[in-house]
Amino acid sequence: MRVHHRVRTGSGSGGVLLLVALVSISGRQVFASGQGPSSAAPPMMAAAEQAVQQVAQQTAQQEVQTPTGPVRRITVDEAVSMAIESNLGIKADRLGPQIQDDALAQARGVFAPNLFTGLTRNSNTNATQSFTQAASDTITNTGFSNTTGIQQRLPWAGGSYDIRWSGARSETTAYSNFNPQLSSSLTFTFQQPLLRNLSTDANRRLVWNTENLRRIADLQLRQSIVSTTRAVRNAYWDLVGAIASQQVAQQSLDLARQSLKDNQTRVEVGTMAPIDIVEAQAEVANNEESVIVAQSRIATAQDALRVLIMNPDQSDFWTTDLEPAEAAELHPVTIDVDKGIAGALTDRTDILTAKRQLDNTAIDVQYYRNQRLPSVDLNLSYGLTGTGGTQFTYGDGIPPPILSQTEKGFGSVLNDVFKRQYPAWTLGFQVGYPIGTSQAEAALAGARLQQTQAETNLKNLELQVAATVRNAGRQVTTNLKRVEATQKARELAERRLDAEQKKFSVGLTSSFIVFQVQRDLAVARFNELAAIIDYNKSLVDFEAVQQAPLR
Repeated sequence: MRVHHRVRTGSGSGGVLLLVALVSISGRQVFASGQGPSSAAPPMMAAAEQAVQQVAQQTAQQEVQTPTGPVRRITVDEAVSMAIESNLGIKADRLGPQIQDDALAQARGVFAPNLFTGLTRNSNTNATQSFTQAASDTITNTGFSNTTGIQQRLPWAGGSYDIRWSGARSETTAYSNFNPQLSSSLTFTFQQPLLRNLSTDANRRLVWNTENLRRIADLQLRQSIVSTTRAVRNAYWDLVGAIASQQVAQQSLDLARQSLKDNQTRVEVGTMAPIDIVEAQAEVANNEESVIVAQSRIATAQDALRVLIMNPDQSDFWTTDLEPAEAAELHPVTIDVDKGIAGALTDRTDILTAKRQLDNTAIDVQYYRNQRLPSVDLNLSYGLTGTGGTQFTYGDGIPPPILSQTEKGFGSVLNDVFKRQYPAWTLGFQVGYPIGTSQAEAALAGARLQQTQAETNLKNLELQVAATVRNAGRQVTTNLKRVEATQKARELAERRLDAEQKKFSVGLTSSFIVFQVQRDLAVARFNELAAIIDYNKSLVDFEAVQQAPLR
């Protein structure tokens, strides 16, 4: 498909109209005076005719053919597939779910187990407080310890646990049963809320809300695909309509040129006045302008479709001509508005998004209602320890004499731990309740209002969706009736033109009437084409409005 661009100056077009008006006045004066047509035109008419011919020739010479690139012939479904693959808007919206995946992973990360370890070395020197502590005036304690463990906040019931193993070695200058002393311990701690934070807490609330936001991101991507698909189909039919409009304009131009040629022949044989040639030339010039405008609309429609379906990184992005493989034809489709409304209320993206947002408000209400409860926490800990090193046995006296010493290695210390030689456990409850109006009560009141507002907005949205689907269905029916009416109008315009041409051939009508009828036929053809294009686009809208809101 080649696109031609013609350039005309505004002064040239105005000159044609002015000259036509002058010649028309002159012609009416001549025939009003009773003079018949002759083969020789008056000087003023001849000058006007010559000027009009020069303007028409100048217009024809100013046609410039734009260099074209490769031609790609596509169907409407192929255009949609190209858009889903290459459209930049869809590519950007595809990142939405990925962004929410990262946010969800971050929210869930609080429940991931945390493995920890730590090393400590210490030393301190203090003055001796009693002669029973050490033989010198100072006491120096040194040590080294290591702690390794795992802790986790549980993703259910709000509980948390902490398991840690510790090992240490210490020395002192004071009297001690073990010096150096080796120690080890294994401790398990568990905390469980029994009222507040049992069914929900801040962390789980965040995860649930983020999961809903992840689903909303999917809905937004789906909405973007539906909206882009609709835009592509409408842009495709706009291009089809622009090409067909150019063909209609070209038909009118060809018809005007043929009339001009016939009139020139009649003038040459003396059966027509020269004024009719000027009128025919003006008609040709006007139709040439219509063809130029139609060609420009083709280029504009191509750019609109190209931006939607092609990859801008292609080297031939702006030079590829898109040629529709489907014509502007009428294919009536039976639609079911009630079924469309039911489907839209169930599957439309904005309805589902509103329901997900309503779910989030319900999660907030549940959370703040739970926060109003007293905090009753169960705390449980269980530990095992072992001690070893160099053990001294002291006698009586000050300072006490060392009677004997025994070595107890670290393996023996671990053996004490795993054999539970020295267990210790703790079980306790902690209760708390705010006095007066708490923040949770105020937040709960606000969350309930937001929930009521969201429910009302959802009902209003459902009402608007039903009305929108009904209107889209009405447009389909209306445009189908328009096609039927414009088809009849076009057929009658063709019959009328045929009749006027026959009357003109025998001198029963004027060329002015013939040209007017030609214009009426062009308008009828444009109206029929517009009705068919609008019908196809209304079918696209009726399908899209059941899936997503129309932008």
